[in-house]
Amino acid sequence: MMNRLGIFKKTLSSLSLFLLSTVFMSGCGTQGAQRPQTAGKKIVVWHWMTDREEAFQELAKRYEAKTGIKVVFELYAPSDAYSQKVRAAAQARALPDIFGLLGEKRDFAAFIKAGHVANLTGAMEEQGGAWKNLLYEKALAVNEFRTDNPYGVEAGIYGVPIDVMNIQMVYNKKLFQKAGLDPARPPKDWAEFVADCQKLKEAGTQGLVSGWGEIWMIDCLASNFAFNIMGPDKVFATIRGEVPYTDPDWVKVFSLFKEMADRGMLASGIVTMVNKTAEQNFANERSAFAFNGSWCVNVYHGMNPSLDYGVMLPPKVNLKNPMYIWGGAGSSLLVNDRSAVKEEAVTFLKWLTATEQQAYLSETTRNLPSNRKVSGSIPEILADFSKGMDNVTHPNIWPVNELPKVIERFDKGIQSIIIGEKTPEGLAEELAKLKAEEMAKQK
Repeated sequence: MMNRLGIFKKTLSSLSLFLLSTVFMSGCGTQGAQRPQTAGKKIVVWHWMTDREEAFQELAKRYEAKTGIKVVFELYAPSDAYSQKVRAAAQARALPDIFGLLGEKRDFAAFIKAGHVANLTGAMEEQGGAWKNLLYEKALAVNEFRTDNPYGVEAGIYGVPIDVMNIQMVYNKKLFQKAGLDPARPPKDWAEFVADCQKLKEAGTQGLVSGWGEIWMIDCLASNFAFNIMGPDKVFATIRGEVPYTDPDWVKVFSLFKEMADRGMLASGIVTMVNKTAEQNFANERSAFAFNGSWCVNVYHGMNPSLDYGVMLPPKVNLKNPMYIWGGAGSSLLVNDRSAVKEEAVTFLKWLTATEQQAYLSETTRNLPSNRKVSGSIPEILADFSKGMDNVTHPNIWPVNELPKVIERFDKGIQSIIIGEKTPEGLAEELAKLKAEEMAKQK
């Protein structure tokens, strides 16, 4: 399940951009390093975040007025175009002073080992860890390599989260009232969720919508249920090949999707629906529940500013275990280790993640701040999402990776269960067989 995190970048079509290759291992020197040092220094930042462009430009003006250093934010969108730009720049030895990286942990490691990314641990731990302690621990973990990491990267923190995200469920309070449900009491467990969906169905409202045409989102919810039903240790044991997918707990996970389909709890066409379409469906009040990330606050505001909705964790199946959700750093920025203004770049990122700037970014872009001190001054809906950070896990920090072919069969198999082409037991047997075959190839 590790590789499906194309997780977590914006819209999550975001998260399918893991195309960066080990050609980044080559390269020495950058365009930033060749700029002559002048009295008025300049920091160049590359990003792909269209929703933040205006806010970034305003912050750049404020920083120049404060320090005399000009910060130039250069936007390259969409995300796939940005990834291509970064890849080409790495090959041409022309990376900017600060940049974001869309890729898996192995791609991040390749950039570090090629000398493209500065180790920020020292700066983070100055003054008793003042900077580090401001930021959400689980957001920093996405940018951290521990001493026992499998990539051979020197232990340390190599990136700065400028916002955080998590993926939960949201529900429409107006549609709840219409169906006779209490809008202040969303379902907390599976039985309540099923009962509420039945009442909504009777009131003529669809239940759950999500962009399950993007299979990473199915994988996300399935892993949420798996962690809750059997606990993380058993999930990881399965990935290591110690527990088969035919185990009853895995069949139970798959059966939840069959139950949702059989009971008519899902929006029509959900298995072919991209997340943007699913967001429009929920924003237009056609479905009562949506499985989506915290970035949706900004998306829904743009689609329907008057939408009245709340946040909830996915419903628990096993009441004895917590409900884990995917989350961590939403967007992170890295410092080019060869930049001629590396020290100034680090200082700028400290300023950017300070409380005042984080509050401004959160207010203007409606994203969760990476600075923990800001959470008390953000809109209620964002504050509710921020509470979920206590339940966050992240595929990029799991101790093991599932094999790519198994991931694909797992996710597409659940799609097939939803449309009635497979049974939970049949998918479990397929996965167990494929897993054994793929593991045998690794020997």
